[in-house]
Amino acid sequence: MLHIVLYHPEIPPNTGNVARLCAGTGTQLHLVEPLGFVIDDKHLKRAGLDYWPYVDWKVWPSLEAYLGADGAGRRLVCTSARGGEAVHRFAFSPADSLIFGPESTGLPPDVLALAAHRVRIPTRDCIRSLNLSTSAGIVLYAALARVGALEEWA
Repeated sequence: MLHIVLYHPEIPPNTGNVARLCAGTGTQLHLVEPLGFVIDDKHLKRAGLDYWPYVDWKVWPSLEAYLGADGAGRRLVCTSARGGEAVHRFAFSPADSLIFGPESTGLPPDVLALAAHRVRIPTRDCIRSLNLSTSAGIVLYAALARVGALEEWA
């Protein structure tokens, strides 16, 4: 099963949208502290709508805590607007942890260094990056398609 890891997410509606994505795909969601909001934030709940009961999610005090528990043995795939293999060409595996960074900065170099794999979403040069929840949706669905997980819903 694929996992989405949001490392230091900052914007409640983005996290809520990713939670909704995870509910709809059966993907586990991991939030790595510090968070830029409180979990009971009304914007977080609003963006996730009434889907939160269908989300398998956990909050971790650090990325090391996630890697030592649920992330142990999983292949880490970092996302970056600044480099990596194009997402539509990457050979995802069903046990990947897809790691997304904070909205304002992306993943820091020390986190990028933890993963042997990095993917990017090809875009035109007129933008720096796509919105976090949009990016999570693109990467997750590319991964689900690559591992054949979409056939059960087709």
